[in-house]
Amino acid sequence: MNRPNPAASGTPQTSGQSGAPGESVPSGASGSDDTLDLGLSGDLAALLAEHERYGALAPDGQGQHVRQKRELPAEHPAAPRQNRESDLLDRVGDWPSSRTPVGTMRLVPVRMDRDLPLIAAWMNDPAVAAFWELSGPQEVTAKHLRAQLEGDGRSVPCLGLLDGVPMSYWEIYRADLDPIARYCSAKPHDTGLHLLIGGVPDRGRGIGTALLRAVADLVLDQRPRCGRVLAEPDVRNVPSVAAFLSAGFRLSAEVDLPGKRAALMVRDRALREVL
Repeated sequence: MNRPNPAASGTPQTSGQSGAPGESVPSGASGSDDTLDLGLSGDLAALLAEHERYGALAPDGQGQHVRQKRELPAEHPAAPRQNRESDLLDRVGDWPSSRTPVGTMRLVPVRMDRDLPLIAAWMNDPAVAAFWELSGPQEVTAKHLRAQLEGDGRSVPCLGLLDGVPMSYWEIYRADLDPIARYCSAKPHDTGLHLLIGGVPDRGRGIGTALLRAVADLVLDQRPRCGRVLAEPDVRNVPSVAAFLSAGFRLSAEVDLPGKRAALMVRDRALREVL
């Protein structure tokens, strides 16, 4: 659903990823609290107008969330505990499960030996590869994960479990410590999200919207110093932008990042109860 932010925690730079070091800052830096480059393309402007008109996009054709029952896999333990004071993301592995309209959601930090084959398979799905650009041998995905797992903790790759079943991949990252901060006015402890839905049956039915809202709420609950949750999906990925809008994010602007033009999506703590 969401294209990887380059930079999260030293994530290796690939074509199409945002925030490469050394890029010049666009002009107009002082013009907005959210962004350095305001303007919406025709597709996103139309989407935003439709969302404002109807309040929220329906999660599917009938506005219903439907999910087939699945067998629960073997236990999927979280990562070992870390010191909260030295953890840049407040121990994502200790965050609780969330009840959502589509099931119980839990984030589990990635463990390479256990999770690489599944994540690499998702990255080779053409619909995912078009935006994440991590298709190919497992080592391509392994390099992307390793850069985060061996980094300083400013980005944590996670599997998303729904009713105990791994079905999505997430990156929770410190936007204020990421090169994307050059392209928006990132505030201390602003937290970014990247997301992909792994299975085709879980796409286009409102599941992504429900999970985005749940994870954004988790971030705001578990990171009390975080005032905003950010995301920067590719502007071409209109279904992804629609899911963020329906999950309580607002479309702040379009920004030109290295390799893509992104929709800057923002979920504000101050507006949490009204969006």
